[in-house]
Amino acid sequence: MTGRIKFTFLLFTLLGSVLLADLILPILNLLIHPDWQGWTTAVTQPGAMEALKVSLLASFIAVLFMMFLGVPLAYVLARADLPLKRFWTSLVFLPMVVPDLAGGILLLQTFGPNGTIGHPLDSRNIALTNNLAGIVLAQIFVAAPFVIVSATAAFTSVDPKLELAAATLGDSRWQIFRRVSLPLAWPGIAAGLTLAWIRALGEFGSTLIMAYNPHTLPVYMWVKFESDGLTGALPAAFFLVVLAAMAVGVSMLFNRMTGYADFVKPSGKAISAGRKAA
Repeated sequence: MTGRIKFTFLLFTLLGSVLLADLILPILNLLIHPDWQGWTTAVTQPGAMEALKVSLLASFIAVLFMMFLGVPLAYVLARADLPLKRFWTSLVFLPMVVPDLAGGILLLQTFGPNGTIGHPLDSRNIALTNNLAGIVLAQIFVAAPFVIVSATAAFTSVDPKLELAAATLGDSRWQIFRRVSLPLAWPGIAAGLTLAWIRALGEFGSTLIMAYNPHTLPVYMWVKFESDGLTGALPAAFFLVVLAAMAVGVSMLFNRMTGYADFVKPSGKAISAGRKAA
């Protein structure tokens, strides 16, 4: 029996290694022959720094919107007795699977100068494209599901008995949310916010359609690739990879704070999608 188990693990490891190599080799290849001096010079150019400032500002604003709007939505999805709850939840996942360029087209049709919402605003000289607002809208569209899904899972993991105990002590629903649910779920919410931030920062397709100017860092990278080829795009790509690695590290730290296990234990008592067994 032990021999069969070892063989199964060995076979699965070999099969999984093929996929793992496809995931990590492009990143490792970036570090094999780095041009630190050239990359540092390139990312400190005025155009790159301006693109970085635009990306950071837009993503910060987008995260604020996602936090103040997405967390309440997640709490409703986790705790409210909604009709067609699975349907509303599936709508949250939809932007995650819509291609970025298609999402940009949909956003432009809605918020563009001739769009359903954009046209009335444009007639009042309020533009939602080719400016910071367009970038923020695109970033929210692609990144908000990360916040909602993570926050919903975090609120669901809060023991309902704790909320019930607070209710028996006379707390209102708002007080239960503020004193019990939110503090306990916050590390998981923060993990989702971190991933949503790096997703917003790296958004390209929808941003390209909604707001080509001012350039975000991914759009700037594309412009440099078009003009200077791979050499011109590598510095921005490296910088985005570093930011992504930092965000993933922070997100994993928050997940550990919530008590989520990183890997499945052989006993089955802890899984990555659930809380550690007591």
